[in-house]
Amino acid sequence: MLTLIDRAVSLHNGIFERIEGGLSGWFPGLLARLIFASVLLAFFWKSAATKVGEGIFSPSDGAYAQIFPKTLEALEYDTAGFSFFHTLIVLLGTYAEFILPLLILIGLMTRLASLGMIGFIIVMSIVDVFGHGMDAKTAGSLFDRFQDGIIADQRLLWVFPLVYLIVKGAGFISVDALVAQFRKNGAMATQS
Repeated sequence: MLTLIDRAVSLHNGIFERIEGGLSGWFPGLLARLIFASVLLAFFWKSAATKVGEGIFSPSDGAYAQIFPKTLEALEYDTAGFSFFHTLIVLLGTYAEFILPLLILIGLMTRLASLGMIGFIIVMSIVDVFGHGMDAKTAGSLFDRFQDGIIADQRLLWVFPLVYLIVKGAGFISVDALVAQFRKNGAMATQS
């Protein structure tokens, strides 16, 4: 009986070690980037597009409404009352929505871009709860029996591929890998 179990374990390990060996280094990072892009790239780009005003340094009124809803209401919807600091935050948030997803997709500065995207998602969630008054039922909670909480469930799943990319990187099929190879070849050339 033990021999049968040993053979089954050995067969199992052999199969999955081959799969892991064939896919490691390129597939998980590529898959994490493609999943992020397929689910969130268009979402963030479309959101960013609603924040652009007449020029790249001129946010739309809607940008202030999305990021600082209570402040805009207190200013009686007059965006001229916002400080330079508020405008800077709106512009940086808008640029982050355009740039960070693109960097993740192509695999350039992937770890830093993923970390920035997680920060962006956290800030976005805080604004949704405190700025837009999202109720507890909509936000959801962890380990409940419902899977549709916008923050507790959905955004936690958004963050998972980003955490993977921070820990493991973009993989061999990425601009990061090309840059690393170029630097390695350049270092080898200077040593010769």
